[in-house]
Amino acid sequence: STMAEYNFLGVEVYKPGVGQLLNRATVAGLENIRVFCDDAVTVLHQCIPNHSLSKVLLFFPDPWHKKKHHKRRLVQAPFVQDIRTKLMVGGSFHMATDWQPYAEHMLAIMEAAKGFSNSQGAGQYAAEPDFRPNTKFQRRAENKKHGIWDLIYHYYE
Repeated sequence: STMAEYNFLGVEVYKPGVGQLLNRATVAGLENIRVFCDDAVTVLHQCIPNHSLSKVLLFFPDPWHKKKHHKRRLVQAPFVQDIRTKLMVGGSFHMATDWQPYAEHMLAIMEAAKGFSNSQGAGQYAAEPDFRPNTKFQRRAENKKHGIWDLIYHYYE
């Protein structure tokens, strides 16, 4: 399957990032992209019908490095269950981060999450899939010699 067969819905709070994405999509002639400039939790709750998504992709979210800010991390048990209600059965939730403590946090949250199974087997990270786009954040991480961690989980009933 090609990416043209999918409809993409982006969610980003950073306005310049949204503008850049829309500009690049227009230049590339892409017509299968829609974007919300809003908080992901709000969009999930108010705009996405249940069991309507085949995939949820969360690439390089803010790791909130400081301990006192860890509660702001997007990947938390309630958010993961919000994702589950929006995924079709058999759908996937794919995360990627270059911050090892966040990768470990994601893994712990997902391994405990009801209704999800790890595509690689319990407690395992996924190899970087060739379909994940290489982002500015990924290139920056590689320049700093950071590792990159992918986690891919499937929703089952």
